[in-house]
Amino acid sequence: MTDTIISSATKEVVIGFDRPFVIIGERINPTGRKIMAAEMMAGDYSRVIADALAQVEAGAHMLDVNAGIPLADEPGMLAKAIQLVQGVTDVPISIDSSIVAALEAGLAVYKGKALVNSVTGEEDRLETVLPLVKKYGAAVVAISNDETGISQDPDVRFAVAKKIVERAADYGIPACDVVVDPLVMPIGAINQAGVQVMRLVHRLRTELKVNTTCGASNVSFGLPERNGINAGFLTMAMASGMTSAITNPLHAEVVRAIMAADVMMGHDPDCARWIRKFREVPAMGADGEMARGRRDTSNRRRRES
Repeated sequence: MTDTIISSATKEVVIGFDRPFVIIGERINPTGRKIMAAEMMAGDYSRVIADALAQVEAGAHMLDVNAGIPLADEPGMLAKAIQLVQGVTDVPISIDSSIVAALEAGLAVYKGKALVNSVTGEEDRLETVLPLVKKYGAAVVAISNDETGISQDPDVRFAVAKKIVERAADYGIPACDVVVDPLVMPIGAINQAGVQVMRLVHRLRTELKVNTTCGASNVSFGLPERNGINAGFLTMAMASGMTSAITNPLHAEVVRAIMAADVMMGHDPDCARWIRKFREVPAMGADGEMARGRRDTSNRRRRES
């Protein structure tokens, strides 16, 4: 069993085999969100805070925080966003940037053990990101591509992931602190994209014994009814061994599918989490008593009189 422990100052989340699936909220990301980007550039982080609270309320166990805006002070903005998010919620954070200086700025202010998103198999990324992960005692997302790009061959992607895990070990980072992203491609463009990921996730779990994650919404890019595709993909990925995903918890259909898969895989003992979330609360009567289950005694009273 491999457990990846991520924490805030007060709360731990464990990504692991035979544990409930971990939902990492994706919405704190200005990429493709012009209003959020403009607000953050102007120093207004109210939407960041609102998205953090809404995602946690909807069921996110962690939050991915990204501040990637062209020509902006990404290190400063990412650090600010992380501090604000940690000020309003206790869930752990995935610090998301392709800029090493921004990753370090975020790690420097983060309270707890963060998940760094991400490192690839490219030599320059390995040599700059992995020392940061070790320095701050973080865990890291390992994306299975390298200088040659993203291979369509799952065996090549596995080899890249294995290389990253081995290089992490050279820096003193254990395999339990490496969460591999097998790279989910759009199923509308690559017909075998889903099958490739399922096979690769199974190998990563059984051979490398590492936890996995992905950007789940990539699979449905360009298709109608994307939430249906995302939900179907995630349940199958979970059955293949995937242990977490970066996705949108505001899509109830996706969260419901994940929770149902946890039930079916025995990761929700006695269906307790499912019942707690979806059990109907009996309506209250005008007198404040539970309406459901109350006996109607009016006819008996009339008969007795």
